[in-house]
Amino acid sequence: MKLAVIGAGSTYTPELVSGLSRERERVPLDELVLHDIDAERRGVVGGLAGRMLERQGYDGRLTLTGELERALDGADFVLIQIRVGGQEARLRDETIPLACGCVGQETTGAGGLAKALRTVPVVLDIAARARERAADGAWIVDFTNPVGIVTRALLDEGHRAVGLCNVAIGFERAIAASLGVEPARVLVDQVGLNHLTWIRAVYLDGRDIFADVLAEHMDAVAAQAALPPELIRELGAIPSYYLRYFYAEDEQVAELRAGTPRAQVVAKIERELLAMYRDPALSEKPALLERRGGAFYSEAATQLVAALATASGEAQVVDVRNAGALPGLDDDDVVELPARIGDAGPEPLPQPPLAAELLGLVQHVAAYERLAARAAVTGDRDTAARALLVHPLVGQWPRARELLDRMLAAEVGA
Repeated sequence: MKLAVIGAGSTYTPELVSGLSRERERVPLDELVLHDIDAERRGVVGGLAGRMLERQGYDGRLTLTGELERALDGADFVLIQIRVGGQEARLRDETIPLACGCVGQETTGAGGLAKALRTVPVVLDIAARARERAADGAWIVDFTNPVGIVTRALLDEGHRAVGLCNVAIGFERAIAASLGVEPARVLVDQVGLNHLTWIRAVYLDGRDIFADVLAEHMDAVAAQAALPPELIRELGAIPSYYLRYFYAEDEQVAELRAGTPRAQVVAKIERELLAMYRDPALSEKPALLERRGGAFYSEAATQLVAALATASGEAQVVDVRNAGALPGLDDDDVVELPARIGDAGPEPLPQPPLAAELLGLVQHVAAYERLAARAAVTGDRDTAARALLVHPLVGQWPRARELLDRMLAAEVGA
């Protein structure tokens, strides 16, 4: 089995390497390819990956390359984790919307659209080359944000792809810790769109204990959601922490304006991590990596790869076509929900209808994602403007046009 990681110069990559070692029985890799166009980062991160794999007793081949064709040749799995434009582009995504009075965030709202316009064409180019060179039946696993829009674009082009986010596994680990049980015993029924989801059931050994979790562990749940307990009780569902941008928009805009942009924080952490990775004595992921974000990324990614490789039949929260699973959305909308991983890949599990106050927001953002994916593929400016117009965090025509003008001008200037 060959697995290619595209964007492997990411400081996340040691997390992935660590996860692959835990799944070596289900994912017997003959070759792990780490691809990145940045030769320096590829060498630094790849060096640490090699030392980690040697320590873990990996007996396959590790290949570092800047040649995409070399990475994709014969690959059974292509994991895409790129950041087009780096942290500098992220900084623009976070700050330009704030100047217009909107949430500045790299995946949600106007910043997410800017990232999608930049990212989708690059991902589709990678996928097109994978179609030519990867193994028959190869899977593309997308961890590149905005995951919902990128996955939609991949599926629209007919690629065998699935999107993945770490929000669900983060909640599962937090709830398991509160319960004092092994994480493998907990499954959350997280439903909605990428970065716009709610948990309506929590299963412990297959038994729904949602009411008990809210009654006995609300403080931990509220901390993970970054929202007040009163709101969670009122909704009767646990929102993703990205919902704070919708439920407390004014407060979030004020905080973002007053604080240090996340892009600058992450850039500093990455510089420190890369300095650590250069240490030839380091052969395990450093604790600082936990502050980078993307907690449990490696577990989510490697569990999904293992399930796809073995058609295990287990349920995992992934981003897939709706295909009638969630009432109120179109079949071709890309939803994030539990899916059974079988011979044909992820099959979304049918869901009870969302409450009206949840469904309305999901439909609103699903319309935005449809337009955003189309704009990213066609490059049509009017479609991009309509995407911003329909987004709940923008939603006014003069603001949408101003935001789009500023974002496109910044891309040209960069």
